[in-house]
Amino acid sequence: PNYIDPMTFNANLEGFPDLPRWLRYTQRSPRQTAYLYGSPTDVGRQVIEVTAYNRNTYETIRHKIFLSIRPATDFQTPFQAEFRIFNWDVEELLPSKAQFEFKGPLEDVWVSQRLKVINITSALDKGGRVPLPLPGRKEGVYIKVGSDAPFPACLLDTLSPQIQQFCQEGQRTFFLCNVLLKQFHIDWCNVSLTDGFKTPIPSSSYRGLGILDDGGEFNPPLETLELKSYLSDYLLTILLPSLLALLLFVMLFYIMCCRREGVDKRDSATSDIQLVHQQTIFSNTEELRQMASTRDVPRPLSTLPMFNARTGQRAPPLQLPEDSAHVPLILSQH
Repeated sequence: PNYIDPMTFNANLEGFPDLPRWLRYTQRSPRQTAYLYGSPTDVGRQVIEVTAYNRNTYETIRHKIFLSIRPATDFQTPFQAEFRIFNWDVEELLPSKAQFEFKGPLEDVWVSQRLKVINITSALDKGGRVPLPLPGRKEGVYIKVGSDAPFPACLLDTLSPQIQQFCQEGQRTFFLCNVLLKQFHIDWCNVSLTDGFKTPIPSSSYRGLGILDDGGEFNPPLETLELKSYLSDYLLTILLPSLLALLLFVMLFYIMCCRREGVDKRDSATSDIQLVHQQTIFSNTEELRQMASTRDVPRPLSTLPMFNARTGQRAPPLQLPEDSAHVPLILSQH
């Protein structure tokens, strides 16, 4: 494929869908260089499968990388320091030239020419956030270096109480190391120092009021704290709403069942003559309905359909003979 063709890659451990936990892959865009980076933690032989995809021709190429990891015995780095750089991304610091630009001034401060880069990690992998899409905003990167020489004074000053107070107040601090590493915007309030001959020295951003001084002892309180009673909370959250619901139910039951005007009350307020008259009307109406259902007479004209509801055809009007006698429905009364 052509060199300018966009390429994307997929890397995984042979026989597994993902990479080992210590190895990471990054590529900013298909037209930029892809990197596999990390600090090995597992000793042994590992095979990494890399599949390349050409975004123009859709061609694929698979290649295997054989890694033989053995414990380091030639050079020990008991003194290790980790820095957070704001204005760089991880793929910008991975090339050897960029690492030399960082190690060169730091070796002058450290007074050691045996400074070694131990690990480089993106700030996103350590809980950082994706920055806003603004010019000059970077994700940030963590770089850990080590040496067999003790820490310089400018790094030990980052753990002083005065610098810690400045960091808590949000003030910007300046060190001799910062002057030499001026092209790297380092978070001096988040420098982690580890002494291989002693216990790890926490970074200044994690020291607070709850951390004991060196050689201090923790004396637990002699009196146990009283257990809080949650009876009042239970009555407020469970019992009170239940009582309100029961009260509403009783009120609704009384309104629906006890406030209705029954038949007996209505009959007691009506005179006997009106009840007999109404009962007579109901019985006579029922009798007339039964008589009308049994007689065989033509249906009234008012009940005949004017058209067929299914076909929509209109029915012709009923023609009566001329000599038929017209009988009025209501006879005149004289």
